[in-house]
Amino acid sequence: MPARNEFSDLLSAHGQRGIVSVCSAHPWAIRAAADQAVADGGLLLIEATCNQVNQDGGYTGMRPDGFRDFVGKLVAEAGLPPGKLMLGGDHLGPHVWRNLRAEDAMAQAEKMVAQYVRAGFVKIHLDTSMPCAGDPDILSDDIIAGRAARLAQIAETTHGGRPFYIVGTEVPVPGGASQGHDLSVTTPEAAARTLATHKKAFAAAGLGDAWPRVVGLVVQPGVEFDNLFVTDYRPAEATPLARWREASGEGLIFEAHSTDFQRDGAYAALVRDGFAILKVGPGVTFAMREAICALAEIEKCIVTPAAQSGLLDVIRAVMHENPGYWRDYYAGTPAEQDLLLFNSYSDRIRYYWPDPRIQAAMARLIENLTAAPAPDILLSRYLPAQYRRVRDGKLGRDPKALILDRIRDALRPYAAACKA
Repeated sequence: MPARNEFSDLLSAHGQRGIVSVCSAHPWAIRAAADQAVADGGLLLIEATCNQVNQDGGYTGMRPDGFRDFVGKLVAEAGLPPGKLMLGGDHLGPHVWRNLRAEDAMAQAEKMVAQYVRAGFVKIHLDTSMPCAGDPDILSDDIIAGRAARLAQIAETTHGGRPFYIVGTEVPVPGGASQGHDLSVTTPEAAARTLATHKKAFAAAGLGDAWPRVVGLVVQPGVEFDNLFVTDYRPAEATPLARWREASGEGLIFEAHSTDFQRDGAYAALVRDGFAILKVGPGVTFAMREAICALAEIEKCIVTPAAQSGLLDVIRAVMHENPGYWRDYYAGTPAEQDLLLFNSYSDRIRYYWPDPRIQAAMARLIENLTAAPAPDILLSRYLPAQYRRVRDGKLGRDPKALILDRIRDALRPYAAACKA
């Protein structure tokens, strides 16, 4: 067995071999994750990315302390004990400011990291793998590690510091790549090189005391998804990497990004192979979107046309009027793009839910289906898993409850795999 670290010990103390990291800023996704954690009695890890939350507000309009309060309120409403919540910062580095020269971009990243740590985020993923203006197209391991150590220095000297750190260079772009992706499983040699360069950089920066809190390494286990397809985990291909981890003696765990949409059995295999942190983002909002679209179809069947929300038409109009979040991701003819708008695995709709017009239509949908609850025959057609739970008396017909339960369907396989 490999050596252990404080993060592994924390998971073990809560009866877990692994943990799902929910990367979403949607209140229903967070509430569903909290409900699942209450049901399991385990830890809840919610993460914000540098794009979502930063000192300038990110695309959510929230700074780190605002996101902390936002999540805390939702978690408290779910009844999760305060000590069960962990907050993480994902892809913390110069990505948001990569159009600036490296020194200026890193100065902004330092401010962001300080705000995350000061706000009480205890898991910090240091991601300095992206080139900035004036950098070569591909950064050396030494440059990446040196910049990561620079950010760790800020975290260590910020009041309330001493977080857990995740490092690693083989990471997908925050928000999802717009081009093809490399699915080559990280080699043991690459993992060892990344680890060694970061350890050297931490030592050079006088961070020897912090190194034991570098608890995880981001690697590519060979899982990914795009708009239409999912690449499933193949344990045999990751065996050399898993064996390297066990033999390294460092006590590291692996963090796996883009684990959304894997088959249920894959999560237990990933945890077994050392991928103790399983990140999911679009997977939960994909499930939420499915539930919302299903309810919109049910509404068409039982609510008079004049009183309907027209939610799906509103969403389509808003996305076409403001295509910035999807145009570079959805290629093809207008018909092919329209298919992806409402069905893609990458779920670019998640960026549009805060739009005031969509919010108003959503409120009308919830109001309509609260006043006229969905009958069994339509639940069976559009939300069959929820239909069975309604019939069994385990779930009510309240439309929000149906949505939250559908989101939990995406989280249940993770929860089962992460239990000790």
